[in-house]
Amino acid sequence: MIPTQKTDRTILLRSSRPSIRILAAINDLHAELSGNTEGEVAAYIPELARVDPGTFAISVVTCEGEVFSVGDADTGFTLQSIANPFMYGMALDQLGRSAVERAVGVEPTGNPYHAVVLERGTNRPMNPLVNAGAIAIAGLLPGHDPTDRLNRALEAIALHIGERPAIDMGVFISESSTADRNRAIAYLMRNFGRLGGDLDETLDLYFQMCSITVNTVQLATMAATLANAGVNPRTSTRAISPVSLRDVLTVMFTCGLYEQSGRWAYRVGIPAKSGVSGGFMAVVPGRLGVAVYSPRLNTGGNSVRGIRVCEALSTQLGLHVFRNAEQRRTLE
Repeated sequence: MIPTQKTDRTILLRSSRPSIRILAAINDLHAELSGNTEGEVAAYIPELARVDPGTFAISVVTCEGEVFSVGDADTGFTLQSIANPFMYGMALDQLGRSAVERAVGVEPTGNPYHAVVLERGTNRPMNPLVNAGAIAIAGLLPGHDPTDRLNRALEAIALHIGERPAIDMGVFISESSTADRNRAIAYLMRNFGRLGGDLDETLDLYFQMCSITVNTVQLATMAATLANAGVNPRTSTRAISPVSLRDVLTVMFTCGLYEQSGRWAYRVGIPAKSGVSGGFMAVVPGRLGVAVYSPRLNTGGNSVRGIRVCEALSTQLGLHVFRNAEQRRTLE
C-alpha cells in the first residue's frame, strides 16, 4: 500500500519538513521490516491464532491532526491490553486518584502480563496495565448495570478515536471461554478483598474492552489524543483531563511493556502500550501518536515489528523524552 498523508482534506507532501521526514521514515521502515518473520501470533486465544501473521501497518497522527499511513492500515484488530491505559484514565476521571490508588498500585513488574500475583503487603495489583490491574479497574468503573457500564466505557473510548468503536464478538467469546488464568487472577483478588461486585460481570467488561476493534489510523488517533494534552486533534474534543492524563502517561512509560518496560524506556524513551493481538501504541507528548499492527509477538507478548518501528523512529526523529537539544531540532 502506498503511504498516505491525509486528514479531513488532502495535505500536500511539501507542507512541512517534519511531515516529509515522518512520511519517509515510516515508508522506509515498512519496506525494511516487511520481510521480518520473527515471533509468533498469540495462539492461546483461538480467534487471534487465525489472523494473517504477515499483516503489517504503521500509522502516525500528529497533534495538528495530520495522518500518515503505510501498509494494511484499514485492517481491523482488537485492542487487547492496549485498552488498559484508557480504562485507567476513565477510572481516574470518574473516581479520582485516591480511590484508584487504593485499588491498584503503580509499580513496574518483573512478571509477565498475565501473572497470577499481587503486590506484597497490600495485595493490590502491581499496576493498572497488567491483567490483574485492568480487571480491578473494570470492577471500579461505575454504571447502573453491565450494559450501562459498557456503554460508558465505549463512549469514553469514542472520544479518543472520534467515533464509537465496535466489539469483535468472536474474539470476546474466544477470550471468555479460554480465561482460566484471568479468572484465577480475579478469584485471587476477591480472596483478599480487592475485587467486589459480580466477578463474572467484571470479567465480561474486561474481555469486552479487550475485544474493541480498531485499525492503525484509529489507534494512532487515540495515541495522538494522549499526546495532545488529552484533546483529540481530529475532533478538538477533550477525552481525558490533564491531571488524569499525567498519571496515564507516567504508568505507560514505566509499565507499558510489562517485564520489558525498563529496556523500552532506556532504548526508546516514550510512553507506550502493546496488545497481544499485535497492536502497538506509542505517545510522544506534544508531538504525535504512533500505531503499529503486526501480529507476531516476542516472548514478552509485544509486537516484534512494533518495537522495531518505534526504536527506529525514536532514533531517527529524536523522540526520546530525554533527547538532547540537537536531537530535538529534528522535529522542529
